Amino acid sequence: MTALHTTCPYCGVGCGVSVTDGAPRGDRDHPANFGRLCSKGAALKDTLALPDRLTSPMMHGREASWDQALDCIAAEFTRIRDAHGPHAIAFYVSGQFLTEDYYVANKLMKGFIGSANIDTNSRLCMASSVAGHVRAFGEDVVPGCYGDLDAADLVVQVGSNMAWCHPVLYQRLMASREKRGTKIVNIDPRRTVTAETADLHLPLAPGMDVPLFNGLLVHLAETGALDRAWIDAHVSGFEDALDAARRSAPSIEIVAAAADLASEDVRAFYDLFARTERVVTLYSQGVNQSVSGADKVNAILNCHLATGRIGRAGMGPFSLTGQPNAMGGREVGGLANQLAAHMAFAPEDVDRVRRFWSAPRIAAKPGHKAVDMFDAVADGRIKSIWIAATNPADSMPRAGLVREALANCPLVIVSDAWPTDTTALAHIVLPAAGWAEKDGTVTNSERRISRQRAFRAAPGDARPDWWMFAQVARRMGWDREFSYTTAAGIFREHAALSSFENDGARVFDIGALAALDDAAYDALAPVQWPCPEPGRGKSGARLFARGGFPTPDGRARMLALAVAPDERQADYPLILNTGRIRDQWHTMTRTGRVPHLMTHTAGPRLALHPRDAARRGIEDGGLSRIESPHGNAVLRVSIDAAMRAGDVFAPMHWTDQFSSSGAIDRLVHAVTDPVSGQPDLKGTRVQVAAVAEVWRGLLLRRAAGDPALGESVHWSKAPIAAGFAYEMSGWTPLAELIYSERALRNVLQASEEAELVSYSDPKRSVFRYAALVDRRLEACVFFAAPRATFQEAGRAAHLLGQALDPIARLSLLAGLEAGTAPSGKLVCSCFSVGEAAIRSAIRTKKLTSPAAIGAVLRAGTNCGSCVPELKKLLATDAARLSEVA
Repeated sequence: MTALHTTCPYCGVGCGVSVTDGAPRGDRDHPANFGRLCSKGAALKDTLALPDRLTSPMMHGREASWDQALDCIAAEFTRIRDAHGPHAIAFYVSGQFLTEDYYVANKLMKGFIGSANIDTNSRLCMASSVAGHVRAFGEDVVPGCYGDLDAADLVVQVGSNMAWCHPVLYQRLMASREKRGTKIVNIDPRRTVTAETADLHLPLAPGMDVPLFNGLLVHLAETGALDRAWIDAHVSGFEDALDAARRSAPSIEIVAAAADLASEDVRAFYDLFARTERVVTLYSQGVNQSVSGADKVNAILNCHLATGRIGRAGMGPFSLTGQPNAMGGREVGGLANQLAAHMAFAPEDVDRVRRFWSAPRIAAKPGHKAVDMFDAVADGRIKSIWIAATNPADSMPRAGLVREALANCPLVIVSDAWPTDTTALAHIVLPAAGWAEKDGTVTNSERRISRQRAFRAAPGDARPDWWMFAQVARRMGWDREFSYTTAAGIFREHAALSSFENDGARVFDIGALAALDDAAYDALAPVQWPCPEPGRGKSGARLFARGGFPTPDGRARMLALAVAPDERQADYPLILNTGRIRDQWHTMTRTGRVPHLMTHTAGPRLALHPRDAARRGIEDGGLSRIESPHGNAVLRVSIDAAMRAGDVFAPMHWTDQFSSSGAIDRLVHAVTDPVSGQPDLKGTRVQVAAVAEVWRGLLLRRAAGDPALGESVHWSKAPIAAGFAYEMSGWTPLAELIYSERALRNVLQASEEAELVSYSDPKRSVFRYAALVDRRLEACVFFAAPRATFQEAGRAAHLLGQALDPIARLSLLAGLEAGTAPSGKLVCSCFSVGEAAIRSAIRTKKLTSPAAIGAVLRAGTNCGSCVPELKKLLATDAARLSEVA
């Protein structure tokens, strides 16, 4: 059967996916991944038929028809615009959008409603890179390509845990190092699994990237490593940038002291960069998500511009994009400070787009960026907001205030594929087509446009996002301007706008694709921009090797930069860093529903340095209360020597649907970069204190609802094969939770008809209960003293839904053998290989390398994101043998 070729819906690597008989797998011919997929991509097949899909429009909690919902939205938008002006309406959209979705939403808001109040969750992800590119190059352009990792002699990773966040690209880098000896420097406050594989790790103090790269610029000047001829021909602002660098970073010793690094390590990095021509600097959220994110980006770009190491094979700065189509959104103007097609709000650009769209009401100034947008919702300036394909009730900083703002907003519209904490706050919920059901294009981190092709029918009445926006536009009176019937027609218009009155002035130009008919669009192979019409501009995988920047004088700009260090407050002495973990995506609407993706990290944990934990009397695996001026949460603790003392880390993914702690972003401050407007998601001041754990429990249940546990219990939920597992801990007496049969039934969600059976051993603080209906196990719960492991309960999970005879009941509650031994923590999600199996194979088969483990168990042979953990297990076993010897 002929395979259908599409694209993975997760990170910005943009991996190709081949689908045969409805089963997705890596596309061996796609130039982004050549067949590899990460653990999340490898599990795409498990997300195709998830429960709880939104399948019908809902208005005020009741099912409605599309006509009813769309007519209501159009009428309300018209009324609000007439009564309060266009700026009282806002759209908040997503890097999960296809380019065609983005284009229609942006055109409707900016061109016809007449406001630039459309922003995207990419503001939380890549806005600082956009600002840095525009300031340096004159346009938001990534100058290199993935092939540069194959040619580089030195790769510098800055604020990037790419082994977990961009694992397919990370494996490409590891293969290059194996082949040609590429050196790797990792710059990150945490010693992540990515840092573990680097030749040099610089655990710099938070916020010290600008002094570090300013110091590098000074070192390059002092060691004769600058390319003076290239600077003279293609750069402006060099002398001012160097003078500022000398003032803020005059010596290696001063830089090292400011960044809390060893002087010899800083010198080693500087010398390696200075003597290596083929250098690629990869940077991601550790750079972008900062109060000085744009300056951090420009500090990196300054060093590449000063050496002319840009646009040639194996050299250049490279921004690793977080989402699958954040780049496509930037192309169409999905950010509030962009207009369209890499044009801003200069009068000539506004006039050009106005004429192309035939849009007399076009917005003439930027709109609200994400944080300001929700502030405007909170204070009533915005009367209606349409949120699409994103979950700001959990992902925005000060998430609690965002929820309050949405709860008080007169009209909240949310389009999504699954229920979220944001859809719960909407007046109108619209069912969106999901990844496998949508047709369009995405653009990855290396400017490569790929087709996303539908291979499943959308369930119920779910529709593509572009269709919803176009339908509202037509009902508001713009029928001709939004008469789209296919994604292909939208793409042709998008491509035509990119080349309209361009003549090479803007690098983003895909005019050569504007004439594609539907068949050619359907067959479109992956292509990198720029791809203008013949003779009308530059093209190629790499840009700017010979200058030619899209600035008035054709020169790149180096910026004078200096950043004051952050002063910590005594009341909040720690710095909270939030970020991703290996097997989860955003707020877990898909990945959190796949059992084996929840086994590597089953619940949210706060990573704490051993010294900080000891000072607070916190034990590994114990409970802690983390608090900021904006909120607090109770989290289980992982004591981790990879953390810097004074810093803590929490994953960004968990929500009210998966944990009592809810969204960690309720604690995160809303301080933003003054240039990019990107929130500082890695620098919130917090305090952490121990919470005395009184009991621990594990609940196994077929039903999906959250347990009735009260506010003195921490719980986290994970799907298992036959239902759900809830890890629980309480800090008040257990008797307060199960004081009566009714209370126990609430915990188990057991009906009055369910039979309750129990086992108690008060001397050991062991209490076990089960609920059976028609002899079948519906739920069971195990309580014990703190630090219990519940291995016997883990064996019981496979009994959910099965009929139990009296012996099986006794075995279940008495903790006797009830099945196979647990596999321990899942290490390889791609092939479901647990730690116990790996340790056993290492010892029994005397394995000494990740490749040997892969040959026996397949672990590490797909995406490779577990390879650092395999190396740790090998090292642990080697240490054990050494001790024995």
